[in-house]
Amino acid sequence: MIAGCCEKNQREASLLVVISTQLDETELVTIEIQRCINITDSNHRMQVFHNEYTIHDMNNIRAITMDLDDTLWEIHPVIYRAERRLYEWLGKHYPRITRKFSRDAIVEQRKTIALEFPQQAHDYTFLRRTVLGRIGAFANYDEQFVDEAMEVFDEVRNDVVVFPEVRPALEALRNNYKLIAVTNGNSNLQKIGIDDLFHDVVSASAAGVAKPAPKIFDIAVRAGGARTHETLHVGDHPQIDVEGARAAGLQSVWVNRNGQPWPKEFAKPDGIVTHVGQLQSLLGAARK
Repeated sequence: MIAGCCEKNQREASLLVVISTQLDETELVTIEIQRCINITDSNHRMQVFHNEYTIHDMNNIRAITMDLDDTLWEIHPVIYRAERRLYEWLGKHYPRITRKFSRDAIVEQRKTIALEFPQQAHDYTFLRRTVLGRIGAFANYDEQFVDEAMEVFDEVRNDVVVFPEVRPALEALRNNYKLIAVTNGNSNLQKIGIDDLFHDVVSASAAGVAKPAPKIFDIAVRAGGARTHETLHVGDHPQIDVEGARAAGLQSVWVNRNGQPWPKEFAKPDGIVTHVGQLQSLLGAARK
């Protein structure tokens, strides 16, 4: 809690008091005031501020690993459009497939293959290629169509709408931190047009495991060139991003665009922001 006391006619608090059991006296405090509540009696007035940022020391951060899907753009509408476009393409060029398999049936095939190949369940490209090959074989097509089908899917899958704050925020952060993209997905940053914002990319398919496994975070830390505790992971998923990063020894910031409550079963993140555009203020204040 952050409390500010002010005289009755003053517009701003003249005193801020930080109350936290998490901080030592030497730790630097970074906050963003979101809401102010006035508490008044006949003699005093107190303003109680509720803040969005968890208060932690972040002045040692040298590298930032960053999730992509649902952190830098919304992914679910994109996947829906890509799968619909692929199904339409299959119906036009390989109609026996769509006569035998509905879109839902193809999704079930992907789940079945993930169970059949648990060591590669993290690799979405492998899963989609295997599904296409299998349903093509059921429909008496050879696998020559799979490469072209994947190109059809990937074209739409990488046609994302990057949130407007992303480019200016990452351009500013890149001046002071190593930025490493860490993704369980198969997005192509060059096609999306933001590959210039990152120093490196670590994908689940290349790492051999997906978040929240510690190994993918370890690889990302090495790519960033900082020590584990000097690396901050930023992402939207409480378990996959925040809890996974914490278990691997990284600090973490939760991107909570929709104002969701933090799940009680996980330890709280080191910071919470509404979008990545707030990271510069959070980290910049910590470096002053």
